[in-house]
Amino acid sequence: MNAGRLDSAIAILERLIAFDTESSKSNLDLVDYVEGFLQARQVAYMKVPNAQGDKAAIFITIGPMIDGGVVLSGHTDVVPVAGQIWTGDPFILRHEGGRYYGRGACDMKGFDALALSMIEEFQHARLKRPIHILLSYDEETTCLGPMDTIAQFGRDLPRPGSVIVGEPTMLQVADAHKSVATYRTRVKGVEAHSSNPALGANAIEAACDLVSEIYRFAQVLRAEGDATGRFTPGASTLSVGVIHGGVARNILARDCSFLWEYRGLPGAPAGRAARHMDDYVSAHLLPKFLAQGLGVEVETITEVEVPGLVAEPGSAAEVLAFKLARANHAIAVSYATEAGRFQAAGIPTVVCGPGSIEQAHQPDEYIEESQLAAGIGFLQALARELS
Repeated sequence: MNAGRLDSAIAILERLIAFDTESSKSNLDLVDYVEGFLQARQVAYMKVPNAQGDKAAIFITIGPMIDGGVVLSGHTDVVPVAGQIWTGDPFILRHEGGRYYGRGACDMKGFDALALSMIEEFQHARLKRPIHILLSYDEETTCLGPMDTIAQFGRDLPRPGSVIVGEPTMLQVADAHKSVATYRTRVKGVEAHSSNPALGANAIEAACDLVSEIYRFAQVLRAEGDATGRFTPGASTLSVGVIHGGVARNILARDCSFLWEYRGLPGAPAGRAARHMDDYVSAHLLPKFLAQGLGVEVETITEVEVPGLVAEPGSAAEVLAFKLARANHAIAVSYATEAGRFQAAGIPTVVCGPGSIEQAHQPDEYIEESQLAAGIGFLQALARELS
């Protein structure tokens, strides 16, 4: 790795950080910048907009337009900074003590910058198989950003042989991660004066019952554990993050809603927790209120289901990543990524990228300069491997 390559990556990272691409906002200004960068270097690419036209993924190819290449997958969106206390502007890259600070520096514009900075080196490597770079959107919310691109593999785009998702793993090779499903449950009751509760059905009371059941079921999942012993925490998990309901303390609430999530071990049924909740509502909650002559309504909406990444020992992606990272064993991570989307499409996939997940989503998010340098070495090894 030479200093010039690192300087180039940092200059690109500075530009990427400057774009406020929180998931609720458009990423098109960033995509425009990347398009200009690619056009100046005569690199083949395809822009893949979303249905609304306010966001886009971009799929880049260096080398021959044939099947069997390697995708370097990154996302362009970042989590919000609202409510966090930063010691500097989150959208201005700051260098202090061997660290580069900024929203997305670690998760995961650092990897995006490394991949883009390597394009000229990839171009001169006389690749026998292509290297693709896929920059997606909405990873922090739905992980649906790469789906329209994946649908074109083997049709309008070459079908890759393997994918490396560059989420922060300290450049360790991760071959498995949990799934995540998020839900919104709304309870409708009947308003009444709190002095005579028998005249109404308190939606908050019913919602609290459901929340309690979620945590009772979480204990069941904890007791089942993780047969592989690879995950921390070693079980599928449940959590309630937000509750809203009621208008006054002396009125039985007509409405109450709460947001909750299920993070399942790889291979665990994605809808298991939701089905458990539906069964509990039918068998226990509704009969309890009906026995009192009261009626409540419960509706649970599935907002997001992101598949887990199931370990595939010896897969093409794992073998390649081991060689590039000079590793001989894989780790498992508990956070979800886009990797499961690629695996579900039949493409061997691993997660391996610079930086620590402990810095992701934090105020004063940073990536170590040493990790950026190591990431360049990883990608240079990829160029040699495919040449």
